[in-house]
Amino acid sequence: MQIDTTYSVATPEGIHLHLTPAGPIPRIYAWSIDIFIRVFLYIGIGFTARLLGNFGAGLGLIVIFIIEWFYPVFFEVLYNGQTPGKKMFNLYVAQENGAPVSIGSSMVRNIIRFIDFFPLLYGFAFVSMMLSDKFQRLGDLAANTVVLYRPDNSTHSLSNEELDTIKPQHPPFALTPKEQQSIINFSHRMHRLHHDRSDELARLTGDLVRDQKHPAQYLQAIANSLTGKV
Repeated sequence: MQIDTTYSVATPEGIHLHLTPAGPIPRIYAWSIDIFIRVFLYIGIGFTARLLGNFGAGLGLIVIFIIEWFYPVFFEVLYNGQTPGKKMFNLYVAQENGAPVSIGSSMVRNIIRFIDFFPLLYGFAFVSMMLSDKFQRLGDLAANTVVLYRPDNSTHSLSNEELDTIKPQHPPFALTPKEQQSIINFSHRMHRLHHDRSDELARLTGDLVRDQKHPAQYLQAIANSLTGKV
């Protein structure tokens, strides 16, 4: 069973990238910030255009058109896939294989926004994201792009060396060989997980960690015991 939406892709250099797509809620928040910025710009353009009469009105409409359709493309291509809204919520747009988004893909995903908007308030986009295992709206599917969480290395858990120094503890009851192997495999992944995520996954073991304040570290202590570390 897939616990979260993280998926892995292999680069030509043989490096495995672990990518985590963002769901609808953080994307709505980011979209709201970008809408607020654009509306603020449109109001400023409107006031300025009024001072220039009919010529200003025409010029203002052209500028608004350019901002509406190329605001996302500008930021996604030149600022590592992040509009101001996405940057605020630590999101970014990338190709599905993890590569930086290209100008062509960015234009495709944003041009198709008018289809995603139908029938009302991005209804098609929401349905598409719910049906996609990577939360891709129709524009993302057409452009082969995905909105991802940007990794924050500062929030990672303990290093492998620190995990190995946790005092071994015997499990409170007998574990099957399969359960023992699962705990050992989990301990090998802990250094790549945020400590909150590690604890969340550790609690899936139920009674084994029921009374533990730090369940992930407790499982690491059991893993150290199972592997003979001292």
